Amino acid sequence: MITTTQEIAHFSIEDYHQMIAAGILSERRVELLDGLIWELPAEGTEHTYFEENLAKSLERLTEGRAYVRENKPITLSNSEPEPDIVIPKLPRSQYLEHHPFPTDILLLIEVSKSTLERDTSVKKRIYARENIPEYWVVDVAGRKLIVYRSPALEDYQQKIEFSSIETISPLAFADVEIAITQIFSI
Repeated sequence: MITTTQEIAHFSIEDYHQMIAAGILSERRVELLDGLIWELPAEGTEHTYFEENLAKSLERLTEGRAYVRENKPITLSNSEPEPDIVIPKLPRSQYLEHHPFPTDILLLIEVSKSTLERDTSVKKRIYARENIPEYWVVDVAGRKLIVYRSPALEDYQQKIEFSSIETISPLAFADVEIAITQIFSI
């Protein structure tokens, strides 16, 4: 009896950019995670609404000190995800030449409903490995905020869950306070 194993083809950032430039991925919403191309699900109305709530709050609270990017790529060592919200360092003009690198990122946020499992496993490991200091996951169904801090190797050493009655301050902006209810307000 002959047994075979199938190998999965992994792509580099350069391969991925060539596919984008050639138009191969032009009709698809995808992101590169650990060398694999993943489909991005369509955003539901709740996802969009709560993401906008948080992004607008962060823009207002960090005005002049940070740049808030929504649904734009970041370039990591072998991944190019498109997080829902990223706060990279200023000046914004540096991102004319490249997407933010891990050393540029102050805070990274995913808003999750259908992608909660991927965001709290695959993406969490990638972001920890890249040493991104703080990663938030907005759990739409659970109406809570999951915060990961202190990256080491392929995981975060600290995980804190915030309910809708609590507040949080990002590590990079200790003077900024966000009520979790603001994220989920209607």
